[in-house]
Amino acid sequence: MSGYPEKIEIKLDAPIYKGSVQNLYNVSGHPELIISETTSGGSVFDVGTIFSIEGSDTGRAGFRHLVFQELKKPAAWQEVSKEVRLQDELIQKELSRFCQNGAPTHHIGMIEKKSGRVFEEGFPPELSNLTLIKKYSVIKPEFRRVLGAHFYDYNRYRTADKNVIPLEYIVRLGITTGSSVLRKYEALGDSGRKAYLNELGLDKPLSPWSRFDRPLVDLTTKYEPEDRNLSRQEASLISGQDGDTFSRSLVIAFLGALLLQNIFKKMGLNLWDLKWEIAKDGPRLVFVDTIDTDSVRVTYNLERGGKRYFVHFNKQAMRDYYRIIHPDWISAVNESKKLAAQAGRPFTEILSAGQKEKKYPANPAIDDAFLGIQRAKFELIKSFIINQGQNLSEEAGRIASSEIEYYASAGKLQEYEKLNAVG
Repeated sequence: MSGYPEKIEIKLDAPIYKGSVQNLYNVSGHPELIISETTSGGSVFDVGTIFSIEGSDTGRAGFRHLVFQELKKPAAWQEVSKEVRLQDELIQKELSRFCQNGAPTHHIGMIEKKSGRVFEEGFPPELSNLTLIKKYSVIKPEFRRVLGAHFYDYNRYRTADKNVIPLEYIVRLGITTGSSVLRKYEALGDSGRKAYLNELGLDKPLSPWSRFDRPLVDLTTKYEPEDRNLSRQEASLISGQDGDTFSRSLVIAFLGALLLQNIFKKMGLNLWDLKWEIAKDGPRLVFVDTIDTDSVRVTYNLERGGKRYFVHFNKQAMRDYYRIIHPDWISAVNESKKLAAQAGRPFTEILSAGQKEKKYPANPAIDDAFLGIQRAKFELIKSFIINQGQNLSEEAGRIASSEIEYYASAGKLQEYEKLNAVG
């Protein structure tokens, strides 16, 4: 072990944080540590927990444990180094460090539920939904209102340490129809599109289901009521970091995506984008939070009837389900978000109030048949974790075909194809 307890007492009575997909608990006798409990609940569009997928709790926690183990392994980074063609000095410097020592993370290990034993390496006999992590402080920006408008004050981050940087680092290996980057691009005029591409460091027009020559790092706020897209300049100022540290944070997010892409390739899946969170710990930058099917877009690609389909093995499948099957509810969510942005209030308050007044439809239930398909995806992930090296591409293809058949049977295949097919 690396200075952390080999076994802990599991107490899950009073969470210090209760979220839509995970709960956090203090560890008795270890104020520097936290237990993360992954739930089977699901959240889309930041609405909160509105559905549950059986097996997703251990599936997501198991995948998280797998990824963070790989991040710590020099051998995994040595595989990444074979694929990096960029001769950028900063990229090569960080990659060289990871190849020697692995990458710093807040993840310590998976906790066996029966014994409390902490598995820093490998897995317990039965997958658990509990992981042990190192604590980093979360500092919320201060909400300020002036002259009838509002802004967020990030000044405290300039002197903070051992804290999570208040940004989400979204690394994009390509563009999907659900991408916020594509939506923003399509809403711009010709001159605006050119400026936006320049800001992203791209020289080709954006089109859905296309891959980038090299991944790009997109940035949003983390601790405002709604995620807000940021320019590099604004993100640098909000982060509270000096230019060198902020640059390094972009580079390690970029490199982490290449490592994760290698993991999904072994499952027969294609990674499109993912979210990282990064903490500052003195001079070190640390991968934190969680990385699972809630924070990636990954697809199984298949040909059918002259079209190429991109079937999501991540939370995007649920987002698309609501868009296609319950468009009236999506309209209510979007309207609530617009009103909340003007008022500086959480949009969930506005949505809930509208639902009570019957102005907005209630949060819809999920069809059992569709939930069954999503459960099968998590079983695939768990099978990969338990039987690494097994070729699961055929099974992934079967699950992907069943999702397409679901929309065809519901008379919604055209709507599905608009989002997830070309040709």
